[in-house]
Amino acid sequence: MSKSPLPTTTPASPSIPPPALAAASPPSGDRYKWVALSNTTMGVLIATIDSSIVIISLPAIFRGIGLDPLAPGNIGYLLWMILGYTLVSAVLVVALGRLGDMFGRVRMYNLGFAVFAAASLALSLDPLKGGAGALWLIGFRVVQAVGGAMLTANSAAILTDAFPARQRGMALGINQITALAGMFLGLLAGGVLAAWDWRAVFWVSVPFGVVGTYWSYRSLRETGVPRPGRIDWLGNLTFTAGAGTLLAAVTYGIQPYGGHSTGWTNPWVLGGLATGTGLLVAFCVAETRVAEPMFQLGLFRIRAFAAGNLAALLIAIARGGMQFMLIVWLQGIWLPLHGYDFERTPLWAGIFMLPLTIGFLVGGPASGYLSDRFGARLFATTGLLLVTGSFVGLVALPVDFSYPAFAALLFVSGLGQGMFAAPNTSAVMGSVPADQRGVASGMRATFQNSGSALSIGLFFSLMVSGLSSSLPQTMSSGLQAQGVPAGTASQVAGLPPVSTLFATFLGNNPVAHLLGPSGVLSTLPESSVRALTGHRFFPELVSGPFHQGLVTVFGAAAAMALAGALASALRGRHQAEPLEPTDPPTGTPKA
Repeated sequence: MSKSPLPTTTPASPSIPPPALAAASPPSGDRYKWVALSNTTMGVLIATIDSSIVIISLPAIFRGIGLDPLAPGNIGYLLWMILGYTLVSAVLVVALGRLGDMFGRVRMYNLGFAVFAAASLALSLDPLKGGAGALWLIGFRVVQAVGGAMLTANSAAILTDAFPARQRGMALGINQITALAGMFLGLLAGGVLAAWDWRAVFWVSVPFGVVGTYWSYRSLRETGVPRPGRIDWLGNLTFTAGAGTLLAAVTYGIQPYGGHSTGWTNPWVLGGLATGTGLLVAFCVAETRVAEPMFQLGLFRIRAFAAGNLAALLIAIARGGMQFMLIVWLQGIWLPLHGYDFERTPLWAGIFMLPLTIGFLVGGPASGYLSDRFGARLFATTGLLLVTGSFVGLVALPVDFSYPAFAALLFVSGLGQGMFAAPNTSAVMGSVPADQRGVASGMRATFQNSGSALSIGLFFSLMVSGLSSSLPQTMSSGLQAQGVPAGTASQVAGLPPVSTLFATFLGNNPVAHLLGPSGVLSTLPESSVRALTGHRFFPELVSGPFHQGLVTVFGAAAAMALAGALASALRGRHQAEPLEPTDPPTGTPKA
Protein backbone atom coordinates (compact mmCIF):
# COMPACT_ATOMS: atom_id res chain seq x y z
CA MET A 1 0.00 0.00 0.00
CA SER A 2 1.48 3.35 -1.02
CA LYS A 3 1.79 6.05 1.60
CA SER A 4 0.74 9.57 0.68
CA PRO A 5 3.61 12.06 0.43
CA LEU A 6 4.22 14.64 3.11
CA PRO A 7 3.34 18.25 2.42
CA THR A 8 6.10 20.45 1.10
CA THR A 9 5.64 23.03 3.81
CA THR A 10 6.93 22.62 7.34
CA PRO A 11 4.13 21.27 9.49
CA ALA A 12 5.37 23.06 12.57
CA SER A 13 2.42 25.41 13.01
CA PRO A 14 -0.79 23.77 11.89
CA SER A 15 -4.11 25.27 12.73
CA ILE A 16 -4.81 22.46 15.22
CA PRO A 17 -1.63 21.38 17.02
CA PRO A 18 -1.31 17.58 17.12
CA PRO A 19 -0.65 15.92 20.49
CA ALA A 20 2.90 14.97 19.53
CA LEU A 21 3.77 18.56 18.75
CA ALA A 22 2.16 19.85 21.88
CA ALA A 23 4.10 17.43 24.01
CA ALA A 24 7.31 18.29 22.20
CA SER A 25 7.42 21.91 23.35
CA PRO A 26 7.39 22.24 27.14
CA PRO A 27 7.12 25.68 28.71
CA SER A 28 10.29 27.72 28.47
CA GLY A 29 10.53 28.00 32.27
CA ASP A 30 10.81 24.25 32.67
CA ARG A 31 14.18 23.41 34.29
CA TYR A 32 14.17 20.08 32.50
CA LYS A 33 15.34 21.57 29.21
CA TRP A 34 18.68 22.56 30.75
CA VAL A 35 19.10 19.08 32.21
CA ALA A 36 18.42 17.65 28.74
CA LEU A 37 20.91 20.05 27.16
CA SER A 38 23.72 19.26 29.61
CA ASN A 39 23.21 15.49 29.45
CA THR A 40 22.88 15.20 25.68
CA THR A 41 25.83 17.53 25.18
CA MET A 42 27.99 15.28 27.34
CA GLY A 43 26.69 12.26 25.40
CA VAL A 44 27.53 13.57 21.94
CA LEU A 45 30.84 14.98 23.19
CA ILE A 46 32.13 11.63 24.40
CA ALA A 47 30.72 9.86 21.33
CA THR A 48 32.51 12.18 18.90
CA ILE A 49 35.72 12.30 20.93
CA ASP A 50 35.85 8.53 20.62
CA SER A 51 35.30 8.76 16.87
CA SER A 52 38.67 10.47 16.49
CA ILE A 53 40.65 9.64 19.64
CA VAL A 54 42.25 6.53 18.13
CA ILE A 55 43.60 8.42 15.09
CA ILE A 56 46.43 10.11 16.98
CA SER A 57 46.92 7.17 19.37
CA LEU A 58 47.23 4.47 16.69
CA PRO A 59 51.05 4.21 17.01
CA ALA A 60 50.80 3.49 20.74
CA ILE A 61 47.85 1.10 20.27
CA PHE A 62 49.59 -1.01 17.63
CA ARG A 63 52.83 -1.04 19.64
CA GLY A 64 50.80 -2.14 22.67
CA ILE A 65 49.33 -5.16 20.87
CA GLY A 66 52.59 -5.91 19.05
CA LEU A 67 51.37 -5.41 15.48
CA ASP A 68 52.95 -3.59 12.53
CA PRO A 69 49.92 -2.19 10.65
CA LEU A 70 51.97 -1.45 7.53
CA ALA A 71 53.25 -5.01 7.13
CA PRO A 72 51.78 -6.91 4.16
CA GLY A 73 48.25 -8.02 4.93
CA ASN A 74 47.87 -5.79 8.00
CA ILE A 75 46.72 -2.52 6.44
CA GLY A 76 43.12 -3.73 6.71
CA TYR A 77 43.45 -3.63 10.50
CA LEU A 78 44.62 -0.03 10.22
CA LEU A 79 41.74 1.02 7.98
CA TRP A 80 39.09 -0.56 10.18
CA MET A 81 40.57 0.93 13.34
CA ILE A 82 40.36 4.36 11.72
CA LEU A 83 37.04 4.03 9.89
CA GLY A 84 35.06 1.20 11.51
CA TYR A 85 33.49 3.47 14.13
CA THR A 86 32.44 6.08 11.57
CA LEU A 87 31.08 3.50 9.12
CA VAL A 88 28.88 1.82 11.72
CA SER A 89 27.64 5.16 13.02
CA ALA A 90 26.75 6.33 9.52
CA VAL A 91 24.86 3.14 8.72
CA LEU A 92 22.81 2.78 11.91
CA VAL A 93 21.76 6.28 12.96
CA VAL A 94 18.67 6.44 10.74
CA ALA A 95 17.32 3.10 11.95
CA LEU A 96 18.06 3.98 15.58
CA GLY A 97 16.42 7.38 15.17
CA ARG A 98 13.32 5.71 13.74
CA LEU A 99 13.25 3.28 16.69
CA GLY A 100 13.43 6.31 18.96
CA ASP A 101 10.34 7.76 17.27
CA MET A 102 8.54 4.46 17.79
CA PHE A 103 9.62 3.39 21.27
CA GLY A 104 10.85 6.60 22.89
CA ARG A 105 13.86 8.78 22.11
CA VAL A 106 14.99 8.95 25.72
CA ARG A 107 14.75 5.16 26.04
CA MET A 108 17.00 4.65 23.02
CA TYR A 109 19.38 7.38 24.18
CA ASN A 110 19.72 5.87 27.68
CA LEU A 111 20.40 2.42 26.24
CA GLY A 112 23.04 3.98 24.01
CA PHE A 113 24.92 5.34 27.03
CA ALA A 114 24.90 1.88 28.65
CA VAL A 115 26.15 0.12 25.49
CA PHE A 116 28.84 2.77 25.00
CA ALA A 117 30.13 2.41 28.58
CA ALA A 118 30.25 -1.40 28.40
CA ALA A 119 32.12 -1.38 25.07
CA SER A 120 34.63 1.21 26.36
CA LEU A 121 35.43 -1.05 29.32
CA ALA A 122 35.89 -4.07 27.04
CA LEU A 123 38.24 -2.08 24.77
CA SER A 124 40.48 -1.13 27.68
CA LEU A 125 40.74 -4.80 28.77
CA ASP A 126 41.98 -6.24 25.43
CA PRO A 127 43.91 -9.37 26.54
CA LEU A 128 45.18 -10.41 23.10
CA LYS A 129 48.19 -9.60 20.92
CA GLY A 130 48.85 -9.28 17.20
CA GLY A 131 46.00 -9.73 14.74
CA ALA A 132 43.72 -11.23 17.40
CA GLY A 133 44.22 -8.15 19.57
CA ALA A 134 43.42 -5.91 16.62
CA LEU A 135 40.22 -7.86 15.90
CA TRP A 136 39.18 -7.52 19.57
CA LEU A 137 39.60 -3.75 19.34
CA ILE A 138 37.84 -3.48 15.99
CA GLY A 139 34.93 -5.63 17.20
CA PHE A 140 34.31 -3.66 20.36
CA ARG A 141 34.81 -0.39 18.50
CA VAL A 142 31.87 -1.52 16.38
CA VAL A 143 29.82 -2.18 19.54
CA GLN A 144 30.90 1.19 20.91
CA ALA A 145 29.79 2.79 17.65
CA VAL A 146 26.32 1.26 18.08
CA GLY A 147 26.04 2.98 21.46
CA GLY A 148 27.42 6.21 20.04
CA ALA A 149 24.90 6.06 17.18
CA MET A 150 22.05 5.73 19.70
CA LEU A 151 23.32 8.87 21.41
CA THR A 152 23.82 10.98 18.29
CA ALA A 153 20.66 9.75 16.55
CA ASN A 154 18.38 10.86 19.38
CA SER A 155 20.12 13.77 21.11
CA ALA A 156 19.02 16.47 18.65
CA ALA A 157 15.45 15.12 18.70
CA ILE A 158 15.39 15.18 22.52
CA LEU A 159 16.52 18.82 22.51
CA THR A 160 14.06 19.78 19.78
CA ASP A 161 11.30 18.29 21.93
CA ALA A 162 12.52 19.96 25.13
CA PHE A 163 13.17 23.53 23.94
CA PRO A 164 10.69 26.08 22.60
CA ALA A 165 11.31 27.28 19.07
CA ARG A 166 12.73 30.65 20.17
CA GLN A 167 15.59 28.89 22.04
CA ARG A 168 16.04 25.86 19.84
CA GLY A 169 18.90 27.25 17.75
CA MET A 170 20.88 28.15 20.85
CA ALA A 171 20.39 24.69 22.39
CA LEU A 172 21.17 22.77 19.22
CA GLY A 173 24.09 25.11 18.57
CA ILE A 174 25.72 24.28 21.89
CA ASN A 175 25.02 20.58 21.41
CA GLN A 176 26.21 20.27 17.82
CA ILE A 177 29.26 22.51 18.13
CA THR A 178 30.33 20.53 21.17
CA ALA A 179 29.94 17.39 19.05
CA LEU A 180 32.03 18.78 16.20
CA ALA A 181 34.63 20.16 18.59
CA GLY A 182 34.81 16.70 20.14
CA MET A 183 36.14 15.33 16.85
CA PHE A 184 39.16 17.62 17.17
CA LEU A 185 39.50 17.40 20.95
CA GLY A 186 39.78 13.64 20.42
CA LEU A 187 42.99 14.22 18.46
CA LEU A 188 44.53 16.10 21.39
CA ALA A 189 43.22 13.69 24.03
CA GLY A 190 44.51 10.70 22.06
CA GLY A 191 47.99 12.17 21.88
CA VAL A 192 48.13 13.00 25.59
CA LEU A 193 46.69 9.70 26.82
CA ALA A 194 48.66 7.49 24.42
CA ALA A 195 51.89 9.06 25.70
CA TRP A 196 50.96 7.64 29.11
CA ASP A 197 49.41 4.24 28.25
CA TRP A 198 47.57 3.07 25.13
CA ARG A 199 44.79 1.56 27.25
CA ALA A 200 44.11 5.00 28.74
CA VAL A 201 42.70 6.00 25.35
CA PHE A 202 39.78 3.71 26.16
CA TRP A 203 39.78 4.07 29.96
CA VAL A 204 38.82 7.73 29.68
CA SER A 205 35.42 6.86 28.21
CA VAL A 206 34.46 4.46 31.00
CA PRO A 207 33.72 6.93 33.84
CA PHE A 208 31.92 9.29 31.44
CA GLY A 209 29.86 6.39 30.16
CA VAL A 210 28.95 5.13 33.65
CA VAL A 211 28.10 8.58 35.01
CA GLY A 212 26.21 9.50 31.85
CA THR A 213 24.19 6.27 31.95
CA TYR A 214 23.17 6.78 35.59
CA TRP A 215 22.41 10.46 35.06
CA SER A 216 20.36 9.96 31.91
CA TYR A 217 18.26 7.15 33.42
CA ARG A 218 17.61 9.29 36.52
CA SER A 219 16.94 12.67 34.91
CA LEU A 220 15.69 12.41 31.32
CA ARG A 221 12.02 11.88 30.51
CA GLU A 222 9.97 11.49 27.37
CA THR A 223 8.59 14.90 26.36
CA GLY A 224 7.62 13.73 22.89
CA VAL A 225 4.88 11.18 22.31
CA PRO A 226 6.21 7.91 20.83
CA ARG A 227 4.36 6.75 17.74
CA PRO A 228 4.05 2.96 17.95
CA GLY A 229 4.28 1.14 14.67
CA ARG A 230 5.68 -1.84 12.86
CA ILE A 231 9.39 -2.10 12.18
CA ASP A 232 10.16 -1.65 8.49
CA TRP A 233 12.41 -4.69 8.12
CA LEU A 234 12.84 -4.32 4.36
CA GLY A 235 13.80 -0.66 4.66
CA ASN A 236 16.19 -1.31 7.53
CA LEU A 237 17.85 -4.20 5.72
CA THR A 238 18.29 -2.47 2.36
CA PHE A 239 19.51 0.81 3.87
CA THR A 240 21.94 -0.80 6.34
CA ALA A 241 23.35 -3.24 3.77
CA GLY A 242 23.47 -0.64 1.00
CA ALA A 243 25.12 2.14 3.01
CA GLY A 244 27.53 -0.30 4.68
CA THR A 245 28.58 -1.92 1.40
CA LEU A 246 29.00 1.42 -0.37
CA LEU A 247 31.09 3.01 2.38
CA ALA A 248 33.22 -0.12 2.84
CA ALA A 249 33.94 -0.19 -0.91
CA VAL A 250 35.02 3.45 -0.79
CA THR A 251 37.27 2.63 2.16
CA TYR A 252 38.98 -0.23 0.33
CA GLY A 253 39.42 1.98 -2.72
CA ILE A 254 42.38 3.49 -0.87
CA GLN A 255 44.37 0.26 -0.94
CA PRO A 256 46.60 -0.44 -3.99
CA TYR A 257 45.52 -3.15 -6.41
CA GLY A 258 47.10 -4.85 -9.42
CA GLY A 259 50.01 -2.45 -9.84
CA HIS A 260 47.79 0.62 -9.38
CA SER A 261 48.37 3.08 -6.55
CA THR A 262 44.69 2.84 -5.50
CA GLY A 263 42.05 0.15 -5.59
CA TRP A 264 39.41 1.75 -7.78
CA THR A 265 39.98 -0.89 -10.48
CA ASN A 266 39.57 -3.76 -8.00
CA PRO A 267 36.52 -5.85 -9.07
CA TRP A 268 35.50 -6.23 -5.42
CA VAL A 269 35.54 -2.45 -4.94
CA LEU A 270 33.60 -1.86 -8.16
CA GLY A 271 31.17 -4.61 -7.22
CA GLY A 272 30.72 -3.10 -3.77
CA LEU A 273 29.99 0.33 -5.25
CA ALA A 274 27.45 -1.13 -7.66
CA THR A 275 25.82 -3.36 -5.03
CA GLY A 276 25.63 -0.62 -2.42
CA THR A 277 24.11 1.83 -4.89
CA GLY A 278 21.61 -0.76 -6.07
CA LEU A 279 20.53 -1.56 -2.49
CA LEU A 280 20.03 2.14 -1.72
CA VAL A 281 17.89 2.50 -4.85
CA ALA A 282 15.90 -0.54 -3.67
CA PHE A 283 15.54 1.15 -0.27
CA CYS A 284 14.06 4.28 -1.88
CA VAL A 285 11.60 2.19 -3.90
CA ALA A 286 10.61 0.10 -0.88
CA GLU A 287 10.00 3.17 1.29
CA THR A 288 7.33 4.40 -1.15
CA ARG A 289 5.47 1.07 -1.02
CA VAL A 290 5.21 0.21 2.68
CA ALA A 291 2.56 1.53 5.02
CA GLU A 292 4.99 2.47 7.82
CA PRO A 293 8.37 3.24 6.24
CA MET A 294 11.57 3.61 8.22
CA PHE A 295 12.11 7.02 6.65
CA GLN A 296 9.61 9.37 5.09
CA LEU A 297 11.19 10.25 1.74
CA GLY A 298 8.59 13.01 1.50
CA LEU A 299 10.66 14.94 4.07
CA PHE A 300 13.01 15.79 1.21
CA ARG A 301 10.19 17.82 -0.30
CA ILE A 302 10.72 20.24 2.60
CA ARG A 303 13.25 22.64 1.14
CA ALA A 304 14.94 23.52 4.45
CA PHE A 305 15.41 19.82 5.25
CA ALA A 306 16.78 18.85 1.83
CA ALA A 307 19.06 21.87 1.39
CA GLY A 308 20.35 21.68 4.95
CA ASN A 309 21.26 18.01 4.65
CA LEU A 310 22.93 18.47 1.27
CA ALA A 311 25.04 21.30 2.64
CA ALA A 312 25.90 19.21 5.72
CA LEU A 313 27.04 16.29 3.54
CA LEU A 314 29.29 18.49 1.41
CA ILE A 315 30.93 20.24 4.34
CA ALA A 316 31.38 16.91 6.18
CA ILE A 317 33.32 15.55 3.19
CA ALA A 318 35.44 18.71 3.03
CA ARG A 319 36.03 18.75 6.81
CA GLY A 320 37.03 15.07 6.96
CA GLY A 321 39.55 15.52 4.16
CA MET A 322 40.98 18.60 5.83
CA GLN A 323 41.38 16.79 9.16
CA PHE A 324 43.41 13.92 7.74
CA MET A 325 45.48 16.03 5.36
CA LEU A 326 46.40 18.46 8.14
CA ILE A 327 47.55 15.55 10.32
CA VAL A 328 49.76 14.18 7.52
CA TRP A 329 51.06 17.68 6.73
CA LEU A 330 51.96 18.42 10.34
CA GLN A 331 53.27 14.98 11.33
CA GLY A 332 55.10 14.12 8.13
CA ILE A 333 56.59 17.47 7.11
CA TRP A 334 56.12 20.62 9.18
CA LEU A 335 56.80 19.36 12.71
CA PRO A 336 59.93 17.35 11.75
CA LEU A 337 61.24 20.36 9.82
CA HIS A 338 60.92 22.33 13.05
CA GLY A 339 62.88 19.81 15.11
CA TYR A 340 60.15 17.55 16.51
CA ASP A 341 60.90 13.82 16.66
CA PHE A 342 58.54 11.74 14.51
CA GLU A 343 57.44 9.79 17.58
CA ARG A 344 56.26 13.02 19.26
CA THR A 345 54.46 14.47 16.26
CA PRO A 346 51.03 12.87 16.94
CA LEU A 347 50.69 14.76 20.24
CA TRP A 348 51.96 18.06 18.85
CA ALA A 349 49.79 17.81 15.75
CA GLY A 350 46.75 17.78 18.03
CA ILE A 351 48.07 20.79 19.94
CA PHE A 352 48.87 22.83 16.84
CA MET A 353 45.37 22.19 15.47
CA LEU A 354 43.65 23.71 18.52
CA PRO A 355 42.76 26.99 16.70
CA LEU A 356 40.30 24.94 14.66
CA THR A 357 38.49 23.82 17.81
CA ILE A 358 38.57 27.32 19.28
CA GLY A 359 36.93 28.64 16.13
CA PHE A 360 34.15 26.05 16.52
CA LEU A 361 33.53 27.06 20.12
CA VAL A 362 33.43 30.76 19.26
CA GLY A 363 31.21 30.53 16.19
CA GLY A 364 28.74 27.82 17.13
CA PRO A 365 26.77 28.96 20.18
CA ALA A 366 26.70 32.62 19.10
CA SER A 367 25.39 31.84 15.63
CA GLY A 368 22.88 29.38 17.07
CA TYR A 369 21.53 32.05 19.41
CA LEU A 370 21.37 34.72 16.71
CA SER A 371 19.78 32.37 14.18
CA ASP A 372 16.79 32.03 16.51
CA ARG A 373 16.09 35.70 15.78
CA PHE A 374 17.36 36.22 12.26
CA GLY A 375 17.11 32.79 10.63
CA ALA A 376 19.57 30.11 9.59
CA ARG A 377 20.36 31.09 6.02
CA LEU A 378 22.49 34.17 6.68
CA PHE A 379 24.76 32.55 9.26
CA ALA A 380 24.98 29.09 7.68
CA THR A 381 25.78 30.44 4.21
CA THR A 382 28.28 33.03 5.48
CA GLY A 383 29.96 30.33 7.54
CA LEU A 384 30.50 28.10 4.52
CA LEU A 385 31.88 31.02 2.53
CA LEU A 386 34.43 31.54 5.32
CA VAL A 387 35.32 27.84 5.13
CA THR A 388 35.79 28.17 1.36
CA GLY A 389 38.11 31.11 1.89
CA SER A 390 40.15 29.20 4.47
CA PHE A 391 40.71 26.34 2.02
CA VAL A 392 41.89 28.79 -0.62
CA GLY A 393 44.26 30.25 1.97
CA LEU A 394 45.64 26.79 2.82
CA VAL A 395 46.33 26.18 -0.88
CA ALA A 396 48.35 29.41 -0.99
CA LEU A 397 50.53 28.49 2.02
CA PRO A 398 53.99 27.03 1.40
CA VAL A 399 54.65 23.58 2.83
CA ASP A 400 56.96 25.07 5.45
CA PHE A 401 54.51 27.76 6.51
CA SER A 402 54.54 30.47 9.15
CA TYR A 403 52.47 29.13 12.04
CA PRO A 404 50.53 32.36 12.81
CA ALA A 405 49.15 32.38 9.24
CA PHE A 406 48.33 28.68 9.48
CA ALA A 407 46.63 29.14 12.87
CA ALA A 408 44.60 32.08 11.57
CA LEU A 409 43.31 30.01 8.64
CA LEU A 410 42.39 27.15 10.98
CA PHE A 411 40.53 29.56 13.25
CA VAL A 412 38.60 31.01 10.31
CA SER A 413 37.72 27.50 9.14
CA GLY A 414 36.52 26.52 12.61
CA LEU A 415 34.58 29.76 12.97
CA GLY A 416 32.87 29.22 9.63
CA GLN A 417 32.02 25.60 10.38
CA GLY A 418 30.61 26.66 13.74
CA MET A 419 28.53 29.40 12.13
CA PHE A 420 27.12 26.78 9.75
CA ALA A 421 26.54 23.79 12.01
CA ALA A 422 24.33 25.27 14.72
CA PRO A 423 21.84 27.22 12.55
CA ASN A 424 21.74 24.43 9.97
CA THR A 425 20.91 21.78 12.57
CA SER A 426 18.22 24.00 14.08
CA ALA A 427 16.68 24.67 10.65
CA VAL A 428 16.72 20.99 9.66
CA MET A 429 15.23 19.77 12.94
CA GLY A 430 12.66 22.56 13.12
CA SER A 431 11.39 21.85 9.60
CA VAL A 432 9.99 18.36 10.22
CA PRO A 433 6.87 17.08 12.02
CA ALA A 434 7.35 16.41 15.73
CA ASP A 435 6.76 12.67 15.37
CA GLN A 436 9.51 12.43 12.72
CA ARG A 437 12.26 14.19 14.68
CA GLY A 438 14.09 11.03 15.70
CA VAL A 439 14.45 9.68 12.17
CA ALA A 440 15.20 13.19 10.87
CA SER A 441 17.97 13.52 13.45
CA GLY A 442 19.26 10.13 12.35
CA MET A 443 19.25 11.15 8.68
CA ARG A 444 21.09 14.37 9.53
CA ALA A 445 23.71 12.36 11.43
CA THR A 446 23.94 9.88 8.54
CA PHE A 447 24.80 12.64 6.08
CA GLN A 448 27.43 13.99 8.47
CA ASN A 449 29.01 10.61 9.29
CA SER A 450 28.83 9.39 5.70
CA GLY A 451 30.60 12.54 4.59
CA SER A 452 33.41 11.85 7.05
CA ALA A 453 33.77 8.28 5.79
CA LEU A 454 33.59 9.27 2.12
CA SER A 455 36.20 11.97 2.63
CA ILE A 456 38.87 9.42 3.55
CA GLY A 457 38.46 7.45 0.35
CA LEU A 458 38.07 10.55 -1.81
CA PHE A 459 40.88 12.73 -0.47
CA PHE A 460 43.38 9.97 0.19
CA SER A 461 42.81 8.80 -3.40
CA LEU A 462 43.36 12.33 -4.70
CA MET A 463 46.52 12.69 -2.65
CA VAL A 464 47.85 9.25 -3.61
CA SER A 465 47.16 9.92 -7.29
CA GLY A 466 49.09 13.17 -7.05
CA LEU A 467 52.01 11.57 -5.24
CA SER A 468 52.25 8.54 -7.52
CA SER A 469 53.22 10.69 -10.49
CA SER A 470 56.28 12.31 -8.89
CA LEU A 471 57.09 10.72 -5.51
CA PRO A 472 58.75 7.48 -6.79
CA GLN A 473 61.35 9.28 -8.91
CA THR A 474 61.97 11.90 -6.23
CA MET A 475 62.43 9.29 -3.50
CA SER A 476 64.65 7.02 -5.61
CA SER A 477 66.99 9.89 -6.52
CA GLY A 478 67.12 11.16 -2.93
CA LEU A 479 67.91 7.74 -1.48
CA GLN A 480 70.64 7.02 -4.02
CA ALA A 481 72.19 10.40 -3.27
CA GLN A 482 72.70 9.18 0.32
CA GLY A 483 74.35 5.94 -0.78
CA VAL A 484 71.38 3.59 -0.84
CA PRO A 485 71.93 0.97 -3.62
CA ALA A 486 69.92 1.66 -6.75
CA GLY A 487 67.99 -1.62 -6.51
CA THR A 488 66.91 -1.00 -2.91
CA ALA A 489 66.11 2.64 -3.64
CA SER A 490 63.94 1.66 -6.60
CA GLN A 491 62.19 -1.03 -4.55
CA VAL A 492 61.37 1.38 -1.72
CA ALA A 493 60.34 4.14 -4.13
CA GLY A 494 58.06 1.68 -5.90
CA LEU A 495 56.02 0.94 -2.76
CA PRO A 496 52.45 2.32 -2.85
CA PRO A 497 52.39 5.99 -1.77
CA VAL A 498 49.61 5.11 0.69
CA SER A 499 52.23 3.22 2.75
CA THR A 500 54.32 6.38 2.96
CA LEU A 501 51.29 8.46 3.97
CA PHE A 502 50.24 6.01 6.65
CA ALA A 503 53.80 5.81 7.97
CA THR A 504 53.76 9.56 8.65
CA PHE A 505 50.23 9.21 9.99
CA LEU A 506 51.46 6.67 12.56
CA GLY A 507 54.22 8.88 13.88
CA ASN A 508 57.02 6.81 12.33
CA ASN A 509 60.09 8.02 10.53
CA PRO A 510 59.01 6.92 7.05
CA VAL A 511 62.53 6.38 5.70
CA ALA A 512 63.61 4.32 8.71
CA HIS A 513 60.40 2.30 8.51
CA LEU A 514 60.66 1.66 4.77
CA LEU A 515 64.39 0.88 4.73
CA GLY A 516 64.42 -1.11 7.97
CA PRO A 517 63.39 -4.53 6.55
CA SER A 518 66.09 -4.36 3.86
CA GLY A 519 68.91 -4.04 6.41
CA VAL A 520 70.63 -1.50 4.16
CA LEU A 521 70.97 1.07 6.97
CA SER A 522 73.57 -1.14 8.70
CA THR A 523 75.78 -1.02 5.58
CA LEU A 524 75.82 2.76 5.13
CA PRO A 525 78.21 5.29 6.63
CA GLU A 526 77.07 6.78 9.92
CA SER A 527 76.71 10.22 8.34
CA SER A 528 74.31 8.86 5.71
CA VAL A 529 72.28 7.00 8.35
CA ARG A 530 71.97 10.19 10.40
CA ALA A 531 70.87 12.12 7.34
CA LEU A 532 68.34 9.50 6.22
CA THR A 533 66.76 9.10 9.66
CA GLY A 534 67.02 12.73 10.71
CA HIS A 535 64.30 15.37 10.91
CA ARG A 536 64.83 16.99 7.53
CA PHE A 537 65.56 14.34 4.89
CA PHE A 538 62.06 12.94 4.39
CA PRO A 539 60.14 16.26 4.76
CA GLU A 540 62.43 18.02 2.28
CA LEU A 541 62.31 15.02 -0.07
CA VAL A 542 58.51 14.87 -0.33
CA SER A 543 57.55 18.51 0.19
CA GLY A 544 57.30 19.21 -3.57
CA PRO A 545 55.11 16.21 -4.51
CA PHE A 546 53.08 16.59 -1.31
CA HIS A 547 52.31 20.24 -2.03
CA GLN A 548 51.01 19.31 -5.48
CA GLY A 549 48.68 16.83 -3.79
CA LEU A 550 47.60 19.43 -1.22
CA VAL A 551 46.63 21.86 -3.97
CA THR A 552 44.39 19.19 -5.50
CA VAL A 553 42.87 18.11 -2.17
CA PHE A 554 42.18 21.56 -0.75
CA GLY A 555 41.02 22.83 -4.14
CA ALA A 556 38.41 20.05 -4.21
CA ALA A 557 37.45 20.82 -0.59
CA ALA A 558 37.01 24.50 -1.43
CA ALA A 559 34.72 23.58 -4.33
CA MET A 560 32.61 21.38 -2.03
CA ALA A 561 32.36 24.10 0.61
CA LEU A 562 31.28 26.59 -2.05
CA ALA A 563 28.66 24.16 -3.36
CA GLY A 564 27.47 23.70 0.23
CA ALA A 565 27.14 27.47 0.60
CA LEU A 566 24.99 27.56 -2.54
CA ALA A 567 22.77 24.77 -1.20
CA SER A 568 22.48 26.60 2.11
CA ALA A 569 21.46 29.82 0.38
CA LEU A 570 18.66 27.95 -1.41
CA ARG A 571 17.02 26.81 1.85
CA GLY A 572 14.53 29.70 1.72
CA ARG A 573 14.13 33.01 3.48
CA HIS A 574 13.67 33.29 7.22
CA GLN A 575 10.16 33.67 8.49
CA ALA A 576 8.69 33.98 11.94
CA GLU A 577 9.27 31.00 14.16
CA PRO A 578 6.43 28.47 14.37
CA LEU A 579 3.80 29.13 16.94
CA GLU A 580 3.99 27.26 20.21
CA PRO A 581 1.05 24.96 20.90
CA THR A 582 -0.30 27.41 23.47
CA ASP A 583 -0.39 30.29 20.98
CA PRO A 584 -3.61 31.02 19.13
CA PRO A 585 -3.51 29.28 15.74
CA THR A 586 -3.38 31.38 12.62
CA GLY A 587 -3.57 28.62 10.05
CA THR A 588 -0.54 30.03 8.22
CA PRO A 589 2.08 27.34 7.62
CA LYS A 590 5.77 28.15 7.60
CA ALA A 591 7.36 27.99 4.16
